[in-house]
Amino acid sequence: MQSYTIGQAARLLGVSPDTARRWADAGRVATHRDEGGRRLIDGKDLAAFSVELARSGEGEEDLSYTSVRNAFPGIVTAVKLGDVAAQVEIQAGPHRLVSLLTREAVEELGLEVGVEATARVKSTNVHIDRA
Repeated sequence: MQSYTIGQAARLLGVSPDTARRWADAGRVATHRDEGGRRLIDGKDLAAFSVELARSGEGEEDLSYTSVRNAFPGIVTAVKLGDVAAQVEIQAGPHRLVSLLTREAVEELGLEVGVEATARVKSTNVHIDRA
């Protein structure tokens, strides 16, 4: 399972590292320490927390998530696999993006809940890049 530092989590949540640290200190998201003493957040815990934040509207700090190329870095919050197709949901700060792609692509990219990924939007197409 992938884990994230407080700084990485802050970037994925669209908030400052201080805000993410305060949330961790308050017990709103579970953390553990690595062998170097850094606080880490498990990917699944971060994914669940990001969905909770988006639903509450909390955490939006006037950051732009759209670059010239319309890239939305975030965390995978849901993966639904079919026999041939799959649906992947990414929470990128306050933005929820859903992409339909092949099951094979999901498996090749190793997409699962808690993994960092970037949704790229062009017109009506959403493409997923594994971070």
